[in-house]
Parts: sequence; C-alpha cells; structure tokens
Amino acid sequence: MLLFETVREMGHEQILFCHGKNPDIRAIIAIHDTTLGPAMGATRLFPYLNEEAALKDALRLSRGMTYKAACANIPAGGGKAVIIANPENKTDEMLRAYGRFVNSLNGRFITGQDVNITPHDVRTISQETNFVVGVSEKSGGPAPITALGVFLGIKAAVEFRWQTQRLEGLKVAIQGVGNVGKNLCRHLHEQGMKLYVSDVNPVKTEELKKLFDVTVVNPDEIISLDVDIFAPCALGGILNSHTIPFLQAPIIAGAANNQLGNEQLHSQMLAKKGILYCPDYVINAGGLINVYNEMIGYDEEKAFKQVHNIYYTLLEIFHIAKQQGITTNDAAKRLAEDRILNTKHSKAKEIAA
Repeated sequence: MLLFETVREMGHEQILFCHGKNPDIRAIIAIHDTTLGPAMGATRLFPYLNEEAALKDALRLSRGMTYKAACANIPAGGGKAVIIANPENKTDEMLRAYGRFVNSLNGRFITGQDVNITPHDVRTISQETNFVVGVSEKSGGPAPITALGVFLGIKAAVEFRWQTQRLEGLKVAIQGVGNVGKNLCRHLHEQGMKLYVSDVNPVKTEELKKLFDVTVVNPDEIISLDVDIFAPCALGGILNSHTIPFLQAPIIAGAANNQLGNEQLHSQMLAKKGILYCPDYVINAGGLINVYNEMIGYDEEKAFKQVHNIYYTLLEIFHIAKQQGITTNDAAKRLAEDRILNTKHSKAKEIAA
C-alpha cells in the first residue's frame, strides 16, 4: 500500500496514528473532510488482520462519513477511528488513553459508538474528552433511528422500482440482526413483509423467530435467496465479485457500511444485473443524524424530519442515476461532492467580501 498516494487520492486532510505502551494501544484516526463542519465518525474496535487492513478500513469509513453527512444535509465533516485490539483485551485504561488522543484534537474530530464499543465504553472515553457523542443516549441510542432510515430507504426503492408504495407481501432477506437489524425487522413485519434472516449468533435469530415469525436461514445462503430485497446489516464488503453473481434480489437496501468491496467495479456489476442499489452512506445516515442532534440538543421532531429526508434523497439519487446513465453510487457521490463544493465556494465568497 502506497500510504501517501492512497491518502492523496482519497482526499483526506489528516491521518493520526495513536500509540501508547502503558496502557498498550494502537489506534488510527482518519479525518477526511471538514468543509461542512468538524469531522464526525464513530470508533470501531476490531482485531484487524494487520495494520494495513485497519488503515484501509479507517480511510474508507471516514470518506463515507463525509458523503453521509453531505447527503443528509448535516453540517459535519467525515472522520473515523479504529482501535486495533481484541474485544476481550479491551480495558478502561485503554479507552481513557484513546479519549486523550481524541481530546488532543480540540474538537476537530468527534466520535461515538461503533463495532465492539458499548455505551459503557463511550462513557469511559468521555472521562477524558467532551468530544464524544452518545454518552447519555437521550434518544434511545442510534440503532432505532438508523433502522427507521433504512426502512424509509426500502420504501423509496420499492416506489422507484415498481411504482408502488405497497410493501405487504414483499420478501426481504436481512443479513445480520443486531440492534439495527432487529429494529428493521420490526418495521418490515408491521408492513406485512415476509422476512428471512441470518446471523452468526443463533440466539438473535431465535429471538426474532418468536417476535416476528421470521424464517431463519444459514448465513452462507442469505445472499442468494430469491427475494425482492436484500438488506445487508452486518460488516462491510459483502457485495463483491464472488457474491454478486449469486444475488437474485432486484433491490439492495441495508444498514451495513462499505457494502461494496470495490466501489467502482462492484457498483457497475450491480447495475449491469439490473439491481437497484441504495448507497449505504445515504440509507444508513440515521445514526449520524441521531448523534448530531444529541450533540446540539436533542429535538425529536427535527431529528425525525431529517431522517425522513433519506426517503427523498434516495429518490433524487435514483433519478439522477437514471437520467445521467450512471450508477446510484456515482450519483450519490456527485450529490455529496456538489454540496461540499457549493459550501467551499460560499466560504470563499465570504472571505473575499
């Protein structure tokens, strides 16, 4: 990996490597773009195969946060942090050391909860910095509102694809039923949709079987089911050269980040198969909307209005893609980059005046 070339190509402003011996900590904070506001991005703790894999994850996720904030019309930039560690080796001392790294950026980066970081961990980090969101979870945490955004995205995709708002009877395959996936199941079940679910944890799928009468399938089979909608709600990279040929669902709409293994190649493969793809950083923006509103003072009505805009933003992206003959992934990027560029021009005019 050519580090500086990769960072330059992806447009990052700053990459920080955080290292400590007592306690032992290895973390990477990636700040992609702060045109719209301070970089916001949650912290992920994961036993990456190597440091290059951790850096790639931080770079892609932070850029996705920039586009996510821009498409959601949130005045925030994009950032992301990863801590390279096994969850069982996580300690309060490690988290507090990480909090001091975050605090040293003086608000340039604001973080929160992601994979293997719990609400308790967020509160531990907050002992060292105020630049962390989700401490009080006044709104009930990000999962319910993220799931709502995905549900609204599914409605938009169904309307665009089949010119109908009727969801009853449609079949949905949900890969990963953690907090977001479980809440998404509830929304879809209430609409009378037929649900197929998979998860590496059988306890979660059995619970949903009792709650929503879902059909539980093997994790290896979920992606190839003959369904109307495939909703990836686990880790990223699920849409790749190996899996795309097996897809039968004409719509992909899920909560996972970085669903495309290779953004350009695999978005084009989906388009060639006639699959309508909901760009992940657009459809899953509910979590960012939630924590941003907690940060500025939670107003439920305002937050839910912003989440409902996911529906209209996706419809706009679908129409741009169709009119310009490009993928929905490229259409979403253009929409986000146009908003960022317009903000840069406005700031330049203000300075010149």
